[in-house]
Amino acid sequence: MLYKYFTEKLTGLQGLSIEKVEENQNTIHIHCKLERKKHKCPCCGKLTNTIHDYREQVIKDIPAFGKYVFIHIKKRRYRCTCGKRFAEKNKFLPSYHRMTNRLSAYIIDKLRDAVTYTSVAREMNLSVNTVIRVFGVVDYGHKNLPSALSIDEFKGNTGGEKYQCIITDPVKKVVLDILPARTEVCLTKYFAKFSKSERENVKYFVSDMWKPFANIATAWFKNSKQIVDKYHWIRQVNLAFESVRKEEQKKFSKTHRRYFKKSRFLLLKRFEKLTDEQKQQVNIMLYASPTLSTAHFYKEDFLKILDCKDRETAKKAMSDWINWAYNCDIPQFVKCAKTMMNWLTGILNSFTITITNGFTEGCNNKIKVLKRNAYGFRNFKRFRNRILHMFAYQSEKQATV
Repeated sequence: MLYKYFTEKLTGLQGLSIEKVEENQNTIHIHCKLERKKHKCPCCGKLTNTIHDYREQVIKDIPAFGKYVFIHIKKRRYRCTCGKRFAEKNKFLPSYHRMTNRLSAYIIDKLRDAVTYTSVAREMNLSVNTVIRVFGVVDYGHKNLPSALSIDEFKGNTGGEKYQCIITDPVKKVVLDILPARTEVCLTKYFAKFSKSERENVKYFVSDMWKPFANIATAWFKNSKQIVDKYHWIRQVNLAFESVRKEEQKKFSKTHRRYFKKSRFLLLKRFEKLTDEQKQQVNIMLYASPTLSTAHFYKEDFLKILDCKDRETAKKAMSDWINWAYNCDIPQFVKCAKTMMNWLTGILNSFTITITNGFTEGCNNKIKVLKRNAYGFRNFKRFRNRILHMFAYQSEKQATV
């Protein structure tokens, strides 16, 4: 009796009478049957204990001890006095299924990580289509809008669109939804589903320098402060400086071009944070090109704006820099100054509000891992559910910590 109890405890098959266990090189076969008891007739509602016949069904279970597990269950069919014949009920196997409930739950749990359907199917001894069909029951609806909203695009190449859109709560670190495209039409259709009062509760709208995002914030979130993510507007100056460097180094010999290319990170780094030896290297490069030296001056002067502690100081410093850059003879910095002027309000808001797109960008990196492992997704709905399923688990972990 003790042996039977511990066998049932080990296999997790309580309520079953295990008759024998066979073990091969790669498989474990458990032969069992349900304990006999009275069942209610689904037709007349009377209790009956009369057995009509037996039939054996082979079902798959979670792998154990590095081997595939098969359960051979001897199922009974009962017969009622009204003539109705019906199968006995059990809690671990739904009707017309060939795998246990816990195997289905285990598959869904496995897909919380950035793994492929193929790898899970291989581990569970199932077909890929079966794994996809099991995951098909997972469906995530739309969540309510938070007080802070972060939006960004990522390259998904699914559903006929090159870019998809991710919406998150940057304060509570929660992924809210995935949209099929980053276009203004798609965003308008999505946010139109929310009530006016819910949209008015959004106080902060964080995005990069993609114009449709700004248009959506202006049209649908009039009470919110638009914030341009710091990384993106700082990057504009670095890109302008890099463009100048690449253009200037073409004028030099092959040896000097290689030297400029290998030392580009020294040129991008703040001059005051370099060592004396590194400063000497930078000075040599700047001495070789007056245009690069001027561009480096504007880049360094811009980086000083980051030290501003309040909006007013930053506004004055940014306005002065934009005026200087407008009047310089470097086309890349003239273009950069125009960009800064167009996005000035959102840039200045980032000095007083510390919310950024950092969490959203981190989510994009994990989405890229999922996409790369799976060699892409063609079905957008399935791709969306995989992403939301993956980040829903992280949200649950953060809530319990």
